[in-house]
Amino acid sequence: MTFRHYLELMKLRIGVMIALTAVMGYVAVADEVSVVQMAVLALAMLLGSAASSVFNHFYDRDIDRLMTRTARRPLASGAAQKPVMVLWFAGLLLALGLGLSSWAFNMVVSLHLFLGAFVYAVVYTVWLKRRTWLNIVIGGAAGSFAVLAGAAAVDPSIWLLPLLLAVTLFLWTPSHFWSLAILLKEDYAQAGIPMLPVLVGEKRTADAILINSVLLVGSALLPWMLGELGWIYGAGSSLLGAWFLWLNWRLCRNPSRPLARKNFFASMLYLVGLFFAVLADVNWA
Repeated sequence: MTFRHYLELMKLRIGVMIALTAVMGYVAVADEVSVVQMAVLALAMLLGSAASSVFNHFYDRDIDRLMTRTARRPLASGAAQKPVMVLWFAGLLLALGLGLSSWAFNMVVSLHLFLGAFVYAVVYTVWLKRRTWLNIVIGGAAGSFAVLAGAAAVDPSIWLLPLLLAVTLFLWTPSHFWSLAILLKEDYAQAGIPMLPVLVGEKRTADAILINSVLLVGSALLPWMLGELGWIYGAGSSLLGAWFLWLNWRLCRNPSRPLARKNFFASMLYLVGLFFAVLADVNWA
């Protein structure tokens, strides 16, 4: 395999989002922000995410061959003569992430990193993905551990605000992924994966996205409502939430692929917007 193949196995786009959520948890509780600490935290979380992604490529290589979107992935396409060898690569990445987080921060950060990787690699990929439409709902907990790790890097005893942000991350995943699943409905059906649009169709999936997003936006307001964050975060979260719910409502009225694609990318902008709202609030509120 080539260097590019190894990069593809690591799913760096997912890793960057995981690292961003960890930094959000760090920024939310830090009295003084250290760029060096944030960089080390982001790298550790990126390594942990990459480890679970490599395992995901290995375990799912059979169904990846059945889907147009994933058929050209390194292990699905046969680029690796001995796919099992990539498990050593996954183990190395995880060991590096755990070692770095333990050395630079504390064991609580390492525990959250491990749990996030375990939920994605084992709970989601092995136990749930091929069995139930709840796969992405429960599997969404993988991202929640990143924000808890970020807060624990500052002080493991601070729990309320990180927990509220973790709930928001948990509820963000279904709205994000079900929009993508509408776009990939035929692929998932071909591979026999029980994603929600395959089971109930686009219209009911769009309704489920809206219901979930109402819970998501409500949970994102809790840090402001409970006084953990100030008015800047409250205003930013409210505006972002109103915009995101409006897009969800449009998808419900017209569950088309173009609107599902807009919802998918909008969910990422919503999460990034929340991060900047946290950053602005802790610095200027």
